Amino acid sequence: MVFKKSSIPLKVSVLAAAVAASSQAFSAAVLEEVVVTATLRAESLQDVPVSVNAVSGEKMAEAGIGKVEDLQAYVPNLTMSETGIGTNIYIRGIGSGINPGFEQSVGMYFDGVSYGRAQLTRAPFLDLARVEVLRGPQNILFGKNSIAGALSLISARPDQEFEGNVTAAYTPEFNEGSVDLILSGPLTDSVGARLAIRQRVTDGHIENLTLDRDEPQRDELTIRTIFEWDATPDLTVALKLEAGQFDVDGRQIEIINDNPSNSTTSAFTGRTYAQILDETTIAYGPVTLVEVDSDSSVLNNYQDFKRSSNGDYSYNDTRNITINADYYKDGHQFTFITGLLGYETEELCDCDFTGSPVFSVGAEEEYSQFSQEVRWVSPAGENWEFIAGGFYQQSELDFYDSIRVDSDILPQLLNAADIQEAGARGERPPFDLEGGPLGLPVGGIGDAGDEIRNLGTPRYFSTDTKLLSAFIQATWNVTDLFRTTLGLRYSYEEKEGSRRLDFENRETGVRPDEGEIDTVVAKNFSSERHDLKGSRDSSSFAPSINFQYDWSDDVMLYSTASIGYKSGGYDARSNASPETNQIRPLQNVGDETLILVGSFEYEEEQATSFEFGAKTTLLDGAAELNIAAFYTDYDDLQVSIFDGTLGFNVGNAGAATTMGLELDGRMALSEKLMMTGALAFLDFEFTDYENGQCYQGQTPDYMVDGNPYCDYKGKTNQYVADYSGNLSFIYTDMLTSDLELRSAIDFVFTGDYNSSQNLDPSQQQDAYVKSNLRVALSDVSAGWEVALLVKNLTDETTVSYSNDTPLSKSIFGSTGHYGFIDAPRSIGIQGSYRWY
Repeated sequence: MVFKKSSIPLKVSVLAAAVAASSQAFSAAVLEEVVVTATLRAESLQDVPVSVNAVSGEKMAEAGIGKVEDLQAYVPNLTMSETGIGTNIYIRGIGSGINPGFEQSVGMYFDGVSYGRAQLTRAPFLDLARVEVLRGPQNILFGKNSIAGALSLISARPDQEFEGNVTAAYTPEFNEGSVDLILSGPLTDSVGARLAIRQRVTDGHIENLTLDRDEPQRDELTIRTIFEWDATPDLTVALKLEAGQFDVDGRQIEIINDNPSNSTTSAFTGRTYAQILDETTIAYGPVTLVEVDSDSSVLNNYQDFKRSSNGDYSYNDTRNITINADYYKDGHQFTFITGLLGYETEELCDCDFTGSPVFSVGAEEEYSQFSQEVRWVSPAGENWEFIAGGFYQQSELDFYDSIRVDSDILPQLLNAADIQEAGARGERPPFDLEGGPLGLPVGGIGDAGDEIRNLGTPRYFSTDTKLLSAFIQATWNVTDLFRTTLGLRYSYEEKEGSRRLDFENRETGVRPDEGEIDTVVAKNFSSERHDLKGSRDSSSFAPSINFQYDWSDDVMLYSTASIGYKSGGYDARSNASPETNQIRPLQNVGDETLILVGSFEYEEEQATSFEFGAKTTLLDGAAELNIAAFYTDYDDLQVSIFDGTLGFNVGNAGAATTMGLELDGRMALSEKLMMTGALAFLDFEFTDYENGQCYQGQTPDYMVDGNPYCDYKGKTNQYVADYSGNLSFIYTDMLTSDLELRSAIDFVFTGDYNSSQNLDPSQQQDAYVKSNLRVALSDVSAGWEVALLVKNLTDETTVSYSNDTPLSKSIFGSTGHYGFIDAPRSIGIQGSYRWY
C-alpha cells in the first residue's frame, strides 16, 4: 500500500468536515485538559506558546512504545533512526548526524537532566507520566544545544495510595516478550516510593543466513526507584535511582541492492560485489595467486528481510542518579536538580555488512556527566512573572574504535586488484620462479593486500567539557489579554579534545614501521596515522521574544523570534588529520600520489527562528486545533560527511533554511469516540553547502586536493518529507457495569524521503501509510485487561536509513547499498493486572 500525495486533501477535508459538524452532536462530550511543563510551569497545553506534542504514559504503554525511536510515529517532523555506528535524531529536517563527538541538536531531558549523547536514545524507558516533544530551537529553558528541538521525558511519581501493576506482552512473529512491574505508594506519612522494572527480550525480524539465527536479538533490563519525601509543607525532595542494561546481538541491516562492477580490473568487471566475495580466483599458469571463497549467503544481495553477516553486537550499561528538590516560599518555587549520569558501551560492527569476513569495526565508549541546575519560578498571575536560573555541567567522554582485518579475504582481494590494475596498464608481471616455489611479482605488484594482514587501526578519542550558563525568561502581562515574554541565556563553555590513530598487527601487537602499509591503508581505507590535541572556549547570548494574545476565550495567538547556538567541538570519527597530506605512491608504476584531508575541530552553529501559531478550543470544549508556522535559518551548520570509504569528517557546511506548517488536534466525536491527529508540511533547503558528499557514480562539481565534492545548494536534507502525520480513533464503551471495551486504530503516514545522507536518488523511500490496531477488554473493578495488538497492519516495508556498501565501489567498482529495515507486520497479545 502506497500513500500518494493526492490523498492528503482527502484526509484534511474529512477532518475539516468533522470540525464543521453541528456542535449539538458533541454537546455532551468535553475533552480532558492536557497539562505539560514545556515552559517549566505546569500549564494547559492550550496555553503554551510553542509547537509541542505530548504523548501520555498510558498511550505509550498501550502502543507498546519501549524506546524513544518509537515516538516518531506519533510526532510529525520528528525522525529517529539507528545506523551502523550511531543514531540519527532530526526535528524539522535538522539533526547532528553520526559522530560520538557531537552533542545532539535535538536535546533530550529526562526529569530535567540533559541526556545529550546519541547513544542514550537507544536505551529503553518505562513508566513515564508523559513525553513532551518541543519543535524548533529551545535555547532559553532547555539549554543552548537544543537548536532543533527538545524531548522532555517525565517519570511517573509515587502515588498517595498503594497500587501495583504488572503487564506482560508476547509477539510470536519475533518471539518477543516483555514484563513490566510497577509498585507505588507511601512508605511513611511523609515518604512515598515507586519501583518500576522492565524485562524485554526479542529475537528480531531479520534472518541471518550466515549464522542461521534471527536478529536483532535484544535483552533489556531496566530498574528505577523513586523516593519522594515531603520534608516540610514547603519542601519536597525526590531521589531517582536508575540502572539499565540493553544488549543487542545482530542488526536489522541487509544489503538492499548490488550492481555489477564497472571496474577495469578484469577479475571484477561485470560481477556484483556479492559474486566477487563468493568466489574470485586469479592464477598465473599452474600457480594460483589469489583464491577467495566466502559463505554462499553473500549472494543474498537484495531486500527480503534476510541478511548475510558474521555477527555484530552492542552491549550497553547505563546508570543515573537524580535529586530534585522543590522549595516553596510565598508563592515562589525554588528548584534544585542534581544529576549524575554515565554509561559504557561495547560494540562490534560487521561493517562490510556481508557474510564474508572482509573487515569489522570494534568500538568502546565510556561517558560520565555531572550537572546542577538551580531555578527560581515566580508566582503566576502577577503583572510580572519570571523564571530564572543557572546551570553547570561537566562531562567526560572516552571513545575507542578500530578497523579489524582478521581474515585473508580482503588482503587476497587487494592483491587481485593490484595484479589486475597493473595488467590493465600493460604491466603483465613476469615471475622469478627461481626465487621461490610460487615466485613473487616484480616491482611490488600483487602484494598490496599482504600489508594489511591482521591490520588494526586503534583510534582513541576523548573530550572533556565544562559548561556554565545563566538564563532568565520574564513575562509582562500588559493587559488581561496581551502579554510579552523576553528570554535570554548566556553560556560559557570550555572543551578539550584529542584524537590519536595508529596501526598495529592484531596478531602480534606490534606497531609496523611507516612505509608501504601507510599507502595501502590510505588508498583503501582513507586513513592515516595522526595524533591531534586541542582546546577551545566559547561564549554566546541566546535571546528570544514572544508575544501572546487571547483573541477570545477559545483562541490564543502567539509569535516567537529567537536566536540559538550549538557549541563547537572535536571530531571523533575522521580517519585523517585536517592538514593536506600527500601519501607516497605504491611501488607500482603509474600509481598516483594520494592526498588525504580529514577533520578535527568544528565551530558552533547558529539558528535564527520565527514561529507563528494559534491554540484553539472548538465546539464548546469538544475539540482542539493547534497550528504553528515556522521559518528557521541555520548558519555554519554542523554536518558529519561520510568520506566515501569508512570514516566521517565533521565540518560546518554553510547554511540552510527550514520552513513549514504543523497542525495537531483532537476531537470528542461522542462520549465514546475520540479522534486525534497531527499533520506537518516541511520544506528544507541548503542555501550554502559546497563540500557535500557525492553519491556513487555522481559527477563531482569540483575537486579539492584530489578529493571530489558535490554542491548541495538548493537540495533538501536526509529524512525530509514534504508531509507527515498521524490520525487515530479511540473507541471506549462499557459493555456491562464492569466490562469495558477499548479499541484504537492509528494511521501513520509520510511523504517520500531520502534515507541516505548523500541523497542518492536510488535511496528514495516511497510515501506510505502504516496502521496500528489495539483492541482491549478490561474489568475495571477486578483490575485486569487483555488486549490484542497489531503493528504495521498492512505490512509495509520501509527503510529507515541507508548508505553505500563500504569498499564495494571504492575498491571493486560495484555500486551497492545497505539499509536498516523496519519491522514487518506483527500480532501480539498483552495482559495486565492492577491492584490497589
